[in-house]
Amino acid sequence: MPALTGSATGDVTQLQNKLGSTQSQLNSNKQHEHSLASRVTELNGQVSTISDQVQLVQSREADARDQLATYDARLAAARLAVAREERHLTHVRHVLAHARRALADELVSQYEQPQQSMVSVLVNSKGFQQLLDRLQYLSMARRQEQSVITFARAARSHAEAAAARLIVLQHGDTSAADTAQTQTNALAGMNAVLSSQQAALSDERSAQSAALSASQAQGAQLQSAVATIEKQEQAAEQAEQTVSYSSGGELGATAGWAIPYKIVLCESGGENLPPNSAGASGYYQILPSTWRGFGGSGAAAYLASKSEQDAVASRIWNGGAGASNWACSAITGVT
Repeated sequence: MPALTGSATGDVTQLQNKLGSTQSQLNSNKQHEHSLASRVTELNGQVSTISDQVQLVQSREADARDQLATYDARLAAARLAVAREERHLTHVRHVLAHARRALADELVSQYEQPQQSMVSVLVNSKGFQQLLDRLQYLSMARRQEQSVITFARAARSHAEAAAARLIVLQHGDTSAADTAQTQTNALAGMNAVLSSQQAALSDERSAQSAALSASQAQGAQLQSAVATIEKQEQAAEQAEQTVSYSSGGELGATAGWAIPYKIVLCESGGENLPPNSAGASGYYQILPSTWRGFGGSGAAAYLASKSEQDAVASRIWNGGAGASNWACSAITGVT
């Protein structure tokens, strides 16, 4: 049997199997890489969308806080105004109280002392000038009393109306401020939720991107391995075609054959074999009848030299016209 250097045929088969397995891994890796790239693209879109939503909510939250600050300022101003009007109302009430005491004293005085008549004023007056002074004084006193009463009543009405208006305004601003605060809190909650979702999506995108990078690196390694195996396979095939045999009558592909070497390998393995059960022998496995029919000397082909076997085989082959004389011609597909 031929001793093939490095077992070239087995190496080619192993390399082909290894190449198929590596190619399968590479295809699977490419599918996984495509899936990861699609997911990263999808996550990029989601992150972009939620970023826009976060910006919108933050803008609305800022507007709501500005509005709340405006309401707070108005509420503080209204409270100051209410306090001012309340102080004014307190002052007016003190004035009214003083006026009431003065009027009460006047009433008591008028009740205890008989009201002066015009006659008593005339009688008790010493001269015309004194009479005019007393009459003018009495008239001015009555007008002052009436003026104090009128002023006090108007001031009280004004203060009470102002206080009522400011209370209504304060109530409205308080309600608006509460509404703005509620809106601000709601927007802050939405912002927190969206920010959390944005962070989660960003983390997932980072993880998927890392996985994609790892898959791409693995794909590059597999691609390099495929290239290496293909080179090894080519080298093994070349070694199979140029394999040399050990000494002892065993010949290789470079020995020069009268028919295609693949047929020789299939028929005899490149050895000068003795007759088989059908009687075929030699390098070309020629039957005795065929051997003699094409001018071979001796009883069998294996007994002749290689050069004579080459000459007989060349006449049998006849440029391919006699390929059917070798069963291996059909097996190897060489005609």
